[in-house]
Amino acid sequence: MEIKKIDFLKSYSSILLLLGGILLGSILGLVFKEKVEVIKPLGDIFLNLLFTAIIPLIFFTIASSIASLERTEKLGKLFVIMVLVFLSTVLISAIVMILAVYLFPIHQNIIVSKVPIENIQSGSIGEQIAQLVTVNDFFELLSRKSMLALIIFSFLIGFASLQSGEKGSAFRSFLDSGNEVMKQLLNLIMKLAPIGLGAYFAYQVGVFGPQLFGVYAKPLGVYYAACIFYFFVFFSLYALVAGGKSAFVVFWSNNITPALTAVGTCSSIATIPANLEAAEKMNIPKHVRNLVIPLGAPLHKDGSSMSSILKITVLFAMFGKDFTAPSTILLALGITVIVSIVEGGIPNGGYIGEVLAITVYGLPMEQALPVAMILGTLVDPIATLLNVNGDLICSMVVSRFSEKTKW
Repeated sequence: MEIKKIDFLKSYSSILLLLGGILLGSILGLVFKEKVEVIKPLGDIFLNLLFTAIIPLIFFTIASSIASLERTEKLGKLFVIMVLVFLSTVLISAIVMILAVYLFPIHQNIIVSKVPIENIQSGSIGEQIAQLVTVNDFFELLSRKSMLALIIFSFLIGFASLQSGEKGSAFRSFLDSGNEVMKQLLNLIMKLAPIGLGAYFAYQVGVFGPQLFGVYAKPLGVYYAACIFYFFVFFSLYALVAGGKSAFVVFWSNNITPALTAVGTCSSIATIPANLEAAEKMNIPKHVRNLVIPLGAPLHKDGSSMSSILKITVLFAMFGKDFTAPSTILLALGITVIVSIVEGGIPNGGYIGEVLAITVYGLPMEQALPVAMILGTLVDPIATLLNVNGDLICSMVVSRFSEKTKW
């Protein structure tokens, strides 16, 4: 019991420190009011470091992830079914969250900025799409304003490295090495997060007052309620699709250990061994579980899909924008799919998706990103729970459609 307690505290140390920094910052803001503006540069330093690291981090994360798929190329039908199942569940989870924020609207009576959402330069729809997904010079990819173009370029680099065969092996090693270096860089920067976000929150509370806390209270309530609903109702439906009542019993009898491991570690990658062990007990064919679960951990995230919808909704409310437009919702669904892939196995990888959403919608990064980061920290445990159990139930569904498995 003592060992488990130590492991739990170790797993949550970064979250606890971050929450401690936010709490201390809130107290300073309440006590010193506008005077806390003197510590705002500490928050600016942290955010600037994060902004400069995010571009190379995205490139190496995506390109190396695609390049590592080489060993799955020959699995054909199984791989196609897995991708379809992953996409379906990610979109369903996002739609559930969209319905939740429609039923329980997040209307903020505090608008932190009058900065309007930037529009792509005027022109035909085709020209606007071209400007969104591409740039006309390489150096423009290095700007966070070209985030979607950078992601597409990174995907293409990853696929090109696959096509290059043996001659591209050195480049694939470079991508893997670069990915590891950028992960460690992000770890170093995130050690400053308790101080940086604490200073930011102190400034926000000092300027806007205690009403700022209401910005987070209702969204968190809506998110946790929606996640609990999705966890019990939709995972049960997926199990029934995978094999009726017998599959339902098999899933709910074997998902407890991965679920507890997910909540205890807040890491989809760390839960892979528990998921593989559970999948073996469920009699999921070895070649299915050994593909779906290891790939699902970095590439398939139902909980992260729901959290990205929540963050977009909150940011739109805070900046006084309407989230109900069909084009806005469709773009949000597209972002959730990209976020699920982009986050990979990196710690705090959700921040990549947050930067993407903020960039695509043209929100002011310096004000929007800290709010999204704080929300991401607060929803991380249950989001990881859905991510992990989502991989396990998907392995059942894939097994059903590819191998006709009966439970």
